[in-house]
Amino acid sequence: MGEFNVHRVRFFNYVPSGIRCVAYNNQSNRLAVSRTDGTVEIYNLSANYFQEKFFPGHESRATEALCWAKGQRLFSAGLNGEIIEYDLQALTIKYAVDAFGGPIWSMAASPSGSQLLVGCEDGSVKLFQITPDKIQFERNFDRQKSRILSLSWHPAGTHVAAGSIDYISVFDSKSGSAIGKMLVDRQYMGVSKRKCIIWGVAFLSDGTVISVDSAGKVQIWDSATGTLVKNHLVSNADVQSIAVSTQEDSFVVGTAEGTVFHFQLVSVTSSSSEKQWVRTKPFQHHTHDVRAVAHSPTALISGGTDTHLVIRPLMEKVEVKNYDAALRKITFPHRRLVSCAKKKQLLLFQFAHHLELWRLGSTVATGKNGDTLPLSKNADHLLHLKTKGPENIICSCISPCGGWIACSTASRFFLYRLNYEHDNISLQRVSKMPVFLRSALQILFSEDSTKLFVASNQGSLRVFRLLEGGFTHLHSFQPQSGTVQSMCLLAVSPDGNWLAASGTSAGVHVYNVKQLKLHCTVPAYNFPVTALAIAPNTNNLVIAHSDQQVFEYSIPDKQYTEWSRTVQKQGFHHLWLQRDTPITHISFHPKRPMHILLHDTYMFCLIDKSLPLPNDKTLLYNPLPPTNESDVIRRRTAHAFKISKKYKPLLFVDLLDEKTLVAVERPLDDIIAQLPPPIKKKKFGT
Repeated sequence: MGEFNVHRVRFFNYVPSGIRCVAYNNQSNRLAVSRTDGTVEIYNLSANYFQEKFFPGHESRATEALCWAKGQRLFSAGLNGEIIEYDLQALTIKYAVDAFGGPIWSMAASPSGSQLLVGCEDGSVKLFQITPDKIQFERNFDRQKSRILSLSWHPAGTHVAAGSIDYISVFDSKSGSAIGKMLVDRQYMGVSKRKCIIWGVAFLSDGTVISVDSAGKVQIWDSATGTLVKNHLVSNADVQSIAVSTQEDSFVVGTAEGTVFHFQLVSVTSSSSEKQWVRTKPFQHHTHDVRAVAHSPTALISGGTDTHLVIRPLMEKVEVKNYDAALRKITFPHRRLVSCAKKKQLLLFQFAHHLELWRLGSTVATGKNGDTLPLSKNADHLLHLKTKGPENIICSCISPCGGWIACSTASRFFLYRLNYEHDNISLQRVSKMPVFLRSALQILFSEDSTKLFVASNQGSLRVFRLLEGGFTHLHSFQPQSGTVQSMCLLAVSPDGNWLAASGTSAGVHVYNVKQLKLHCTVPAYNFPVTALAIAPNTNNLVIAHSDQQVFEYSIPDKQYTEWSRTVQKQGFHHLWLQRDTPITHISFHPKRPMHILLHDTYMFCLIDKSLPLPNDKTLLYNPLPPTNESDVIRRRTAHAFKISKKYKPLLFVDLLDEKTLVAVERPLDDIIAQLPPPIKKKKFGT
């Protein structure tokens, strides 16, 4: 791999927001996740669980409910009383409609996907018709005495169950009349509680209603007679969420103690046709409240206050027992939150509502391989830049010279000029931004810091020339006619002549910046792009996809390189393809054109294209340190992939110069230490 001086950065104090809701779409095999700061993320489960889209959060949007409707349409509702539909192509909010019932606590789409129900603070249940371009209020159901905290449609669409405080109501969906009420016992461990909150309900096709509540109970009800069939006491705290499989043969619940319970419908005896619900598997993959669960055909999905999205495959449902059957935990976003000004050794960290600029420390000490060197000068926190308004920051970037910072929210674009005088730093905001530059999905500076590239959510790419006191607009690359595809990833060649852009669905487009025209389009691939970069000198475009494939495309020749064809012919090592976090950054060695540096959350890798590729019988990664000098030489020349897992979890890795590397880590223990304390459990012997 070669020797590097590594800046091991651990002062990026990033804490992901907790997960509030999840909604699984069986048709597209996608998962929508909303977080406590209002951010909504879309995961493509067929593309190695890649986070392919996201909608930035907003301080006034506390999302309480999330659901999919007919035609792959996504809706959310929250405590501001609004129902929001998301534009999955332009990655913006399409519209927001006030339900006029106060804060919204629950929402459910009808089995046909053509109607939407919301449960409100004032006890009302409101029915909306989903039209091709909007939603339209249809009628109110019979009003209840307290807020509606959970809703579930009967699979036939004829009835609706609504969970409130101390009781469950059953409505006729055509008339909106309440036709039944089931009172929930307040008793908890023999003690009467003041209130019993119904956090979740599920209506099954045989008329069974399953409820979960704040007394730690999972209860099975007969909706026709309004009687309790079975009571399962599963927790000493609230059971907060429930999800049922499409076959209705199993369901999953999440508790405030961090435990997920799996229930299955099993025969009472081997010869009997009578079946009953049995608690079969408990899973403890969370430390805090499990606020949301989902049930896909092959896995249980859960998320909560501890910020982890956990996918637990059901072994009896997984056909091929390979790495797809392994547990997955997704903690960090699949996009870059760190940018680097190499010349000045500056790092820009992106948070929800502010940016931080740091200068790396330095040392004059020397040592041998593996030594930790003392700092002669500590890292400096130079700038804390807070954005105005309630919107979260979508993207940010610092220029390679360190003289410019750009960032964007959903409605405003900010550009700042930085001046350095000794240890002092001055900041000047560039005013009079053009009207068309209101928002950006991705921002990138050219290598010489003279140009700014901005990808908007309408599919256009804008090129600006940076001047000392401002900028001028050079050109806009418009999307192909009839398409609105948001460009989420950008890469510019070191000589500034080429710009590569990748969208949410189609292939990678390469533009000629000098001639201001589309040069070529890389052949489309089945899996989304996770990272791309253009190599110096050769202008080869390196593309990483969510299925862990890496391609190299020659921009001047408009074809894949010989090395890329060799890789595709031989194939990657099976352990390389089984990694479960995507490559989020690619860079190159300035003096060694055959080297490619890339990283995911748990490793960084240097690919030496001059060496042979490893086959499946070769040891891809050796965790043991080399024993002697000959072992070091043997490993360097064994195969092309040099992998290091010393630094993790990794949010960013890049080369500052030919001998210096910067690695930004975010240890999970530091995140957990900043979360609210979990429910205290008494342990045996304490």
